[in-house]
Amino acid sequence: MGKSLSEIARQLKDNRKKIQLIYAFNGVGKTRLSREFKELVSPKGESGEEEVEDSGLASKKILYYNAFTEDLFYWDNDLQNDVDIRLKIQPNAFTDWVFQEQGQEPKVIGNFQNYTNRTLMPRFNADFSEVMFSVQRGDDESIENIKISKGEESIFVWSVFYSLMEQVVAVLNHPEPSERETDKFNQLEYFFVDDPVTSLDDNHLIQMAIDLAKIIKKSNSGLKFIITTHNVSFYNVLYNELNIKENGYMLINYEDGSYELDKKPGDSNKSFSYHHHLISIIRQAVEDDKIGKYHFMLLRNLYEKAANFLGYKNWSDLLPDEKEAYASRIMNFYSHQTIINEEIREPSQPEKQMVKLLFNHLLDNAKFWKETE
Repeated sequence: MGKSLSEIARQLKDNRKKIQLIYAFNGVGKTRLSREFKELVSPKGESGEEEVEDSGLASKKILYYNAFTEDLFYWDNDLQNDVDIRLKIQPNAFTDWVFQEQGQEPKVIGNFQNYTNRTLMPRFNADFSEVMFSVQRGDDESIENIKISKGEESIFVWSVFYSLMEQVVAVLNHPEPSERETDKFNQLEYFFVDDPVTSLDDNHLIQMAIDLAKIIKKSNSGLKFIITTHNVSFYNVLYNELNIKENGYMLINYEDGSYELDKKPGDSNKSFSYHHHLISIIRQAVEDDKIGKYHFMLLRNLYEKAANFLGYKNWSDLLPDEKEAYASRIMNFYSHQTIINEEIREPSQPEKQMVKLLFNHLLDNAKFWKETE
């Protein structure tokens, strides 16, 4: 018999591990779980506390990122004139602290541009209640007041929250409360991060997972982190970066409305059909001739999973003999974390052809089922 979401939240709270990572399909209840968990850890009205957008930070036991966090940001599209398009920010405690108290505007902009483009520039008003975006060209000209994409908007909101996480972890890493630059986070116990990868492409979400893992690994204050996602790539990168082992789960819902937190002692290769997801991503990139840096990482991941399933000791055993040395260098190079750095060049045309060759070679020789017309 399954459990209610409140019982699942209790199960997460009773687990005193630093990190808990949860995979769930869209629509299962990840965001509702984050709300149930928040209500369990810090009930509304306790010590005068309300939602993050309505109260100060000093009394908070939990900070969370979910769809409601993104709702703090909304567009004024200037429908009458179509000129002054801006992203407005509802009054709330955490953006006030990030921007007005800590002056993190440059860091937020830097994080945002790292995930998007150096030419895409946010510009805040004086009280940080709204932001306008422009594209800065190299010829000193610019395109003002543009509306960014939904994916870019999600990245912007995440950049604000990520800057908050960085600052909180740095503050709480000082063991003596009297030595901390602020006492606003002394009560904080949890970060709950619910699916920050909505609308992101695989390149951005891999970078986001690596960055998030770095922050969590830096934390030594006793803070606990619960992360949920519907994206297998995001799950897999975090699972391996954080060496999750015993605290990876899949949230399952049943027809009667109950839930189960199914323990998954292994990455997605051992937990669900991640390889099918990889095949679809790489096939689409090959068909569209839009092979990027991260596809080399995904291709190696696919080779590793196929080799594991077929019983080969090394993934390189599946490579074509005459291409093995070259292919290993290419795939190892692009599988390293530095693929995220923008200094790394784009793949050359021969390297893109190598992806196509190795992808088709694996599908043909590992006997993957193929749909026929």
